[in-house]
Amino acid sequence: MMKKAQIVIGLGFGDEGKGITTDFLASQNPDAIVIRFSGGQQAAHTVMIDDQKHVHSSFASGAIRGLPSYFTEHCTIHPTFLFNEQEELKAKQGNIELHIHPLAKVTTPFDVWQNRTNTRNLEHGTCGKGVGATMKRNESPYKLFAIDLIASREMLMEKLRNIAYYYGFTEEQASEDLHAFLKAIDNINWKIEDYTYLNSFNHLIFEGSQGILLDMDHGVFPHVTYASTTSKNAYEVCKFLKIEEIEMYYVTRAYATRHGNGWMSNEKVLNLRNNEEETCTFNEYQKELRLGTLDYDLLNYALKLDSAYVLATKKNLVVTCLDQWEETFKIEDVKMKFDTVFGSYSPYSKDFKRIEIFAEQSVFANFKNNQQ
Repeated sequence: MMKKAQIVIGLGFGDEGKGITTDFLASQNPDAIVIRFSGGQQAAHTVMIDDQKHVHSSFASGAIRGLPSYFTEHCTIHPTFLFNEQEELKAKQGNIELHIHPLAKVTTPFDVWQNRTNTRNLEHGTCGKGVGATMKRNESPYKLFAIDLIASREMLMEKLRNIAYYYGFTEEQASEDLHAFLKAIDNINWKIEDYTYLNSFNHLIFEGSQGILLDMDHGVFPHVTYASTTSKNAYEVCKFLKIEEIEMYYVTRAYATRHGNGWMSNEKVLNLRNNEEETCTFNEYQKELRLGTLDYDLLNYALKLDSAYVLATKKNLVVTCLDQWEETFKIEDVKMKFDTVFGSYSPYSKDFKRIEIFAEQSVFANFKNNQQ
C-alpha cells in the first residue's frame, strides 16, 4: 500500500488549533501514528472529546484518541514532564505508546533553571520549560540525547554533572528536581527507535509546534522559538521514508494570537465569545495571551514561505474559532489555492465533531450562519 503523510502547520505565532486539527485527522485514520517534528514539552495542544479534555505536550495530539506518538530528532523531551503526562493519559485511558528518535534532545533540570533565571532568556521570551536552553546547549559539546537515557547510569550521571558545570550550577542546587528527573527515567518504558520504525505505518500524521511566524530562521529575532516551525523537518522525514503523497493542513484562527514578548501586527483588545475552554491564557513567564485582528499579508507570507520547503500533492486550509470573533474570515484575501477549506468552531462548542469540508472556497463565507 502506498504510504501517505498529512502535515499540520500553524500559520501564526502559535495557538492556531494544531491540536484539534491533528485530532480530527486522527479520528479519520485510527491506524495512523502521530509524529511531532519540532519543539517539545513547551507545545501545549488541547484536545476535547466529549467531556474528556487533555493538553498534549510530551505526547502527540492523537494520544487521547488512541493513536501512538513519535518524537523525531528535532524535538526535545523532559523525562519528568513526560512521566507526569503519561500518568495523566493512563487515567484518561489514552495511548501512552511513545517512540523517540535516538537523537532527540533531552531537557534537564539545569536547562529549566537556565530558562527561568537567565535575564536575557526572560527578555527574549520563554515559557519556562527549558526547551530553548536545551537546544542551545546541544550546540556545545555538552549534549544529551534520548539514547543516553538507556545507557549506563554511571555515564548518564557523568553527563549530567558536566551539564551542571556548563551552566555553573552544582548538583545540590537542583537536587530535588534531579531526584524527580532520575526517578522518572526509571519509571518510563523507553522505546528509542530510528526512522525505520515508521515503515510499519502506511499513514503518518505530522503535528507541528507553534507557528511559522516564530520560526528560528524566519521569525523576527530575537523573539523566536529555537525550532524550525515550517514543514521542513517533516518533509525531510517523508523523503527518508520515500513518501510521495503529502497532504498539507495549514491552520489559522479567525483572529491573531501571540504569547510572550515580540512584535505583533494588528494587536488590539478583542471582545471574544465562546472561548471558555481557552487553555493558555496566562503563563508566569510569557504573561497574558495577546490578541489582534488577522493580518492577511502575514498569512500569505507564511503560506508562500512554507511552500519553499515542501512539495505537496494537496493543500488544505483550516480556520478555527470561527464563533469567537465577530469579523468574517476573508477567504478572498488569501492568495493560495486550496483543494479544501475547513471551518471549525471553538472547543467550547465541541467543534471537533463539526469540522465541515468545503469543496468550493466560495461557500466558506456562509459557513458560520449555515452551521449555527
